Amino acid sequence: MIARSYLYVPGNAPDKLAKVLDRGADAVIVDLEDAVPWGAKDSARATVAEWLTSLRGDSSGVEVWVRINPGPLGIEDVEAVVAPGLTGVMVAKTETCAELEMVDGALTRAESAAGLEPGSIGVVPLLESATALLDARAIAASPRVVRLQVGEADLGADLGLGEDADEADWAPIRSQVVVVSAAAGINAPVAPVSTDFRDLDRFAATTRALARRGYVGRACIHPAQVAVANEVFTPTAATLDRARTLVAVFDEAVAQGRGVVIGPDGRMVDEAVVRRARAVIALAR
Repeated sequence: MIARSYLYVPGNAPDKLAKVLDRGADAVIVDLEDAVPWGAKDSARATVAEWLTSLRGDSSGVEVWVRINPGPLGIEDVEAVVAPGLTGVMVAKTETCAELEMVDGALTRAESAAGLEPGSIGVVPLLESATALLDARAIAASPRVVRLQVGEADLGADLGLGEDADEADWAPIRSQVVVVSAAAGINAPVAPVSTDFRDLDRFAATTRALARRGYVGRACIHPAQVAVANEVFTPTAATLDRARTLVAVFDEAVAQGRGVVIGPDGRMVDEAVVRRARAVIALAR
């Protein structure tokens, strides 16, 4: 199944960590970067490591990601947090493939020390600068990368976009990341956060717009946003039934060696139609 919602939680807040798996999100992102002051990095890292160890590999079906710091501090983060049950790390302010190669090496060593399968921990680079955008295709092809994510606050500042930049201003960049992801053969990107967690109607509208643009799932900064993201990315019963029917008809035709497949509605069904149908099924809960 594909995660529909990713809920951020500060790594230096043990009380929030204790409850985050029960907030309804399909995935959580434990933040060791922006949410943690510089003077609290070491203690936050220890808190997260202790919390992960307490899970004993059982996160109740919720994906667990840790956003690590850029540079050498991020390598220290990796060494501390790799444990059974960790889905992957999000590399803040990624700009080069060399950075991801260092993270890959650190993960390989940490996996071995923890007795984990080599390569089991995924990586999501956070694109937060113009340099990262220009090198996005190479970054997407780096070791362990499963998808890309954009940090629009930092990226907007780097590009000189105003605080009132709207959906139209961001549209070219958002589409670029979708195209790069598809070209690299990795998962579709997760939609960026919205800092306005009170206006849930707007959050729903922008999430639907991002879904139409090719994003799957959305990052959330507040538990109230989780249910909205889950609803947007959950296919309706009718949509799911249609998708399953299309896949069944297509698979049967392929098994029988038929070259032309006609769906229940009389329309031709080809590989592209079935790919979309399979993507719908993957979002079902």
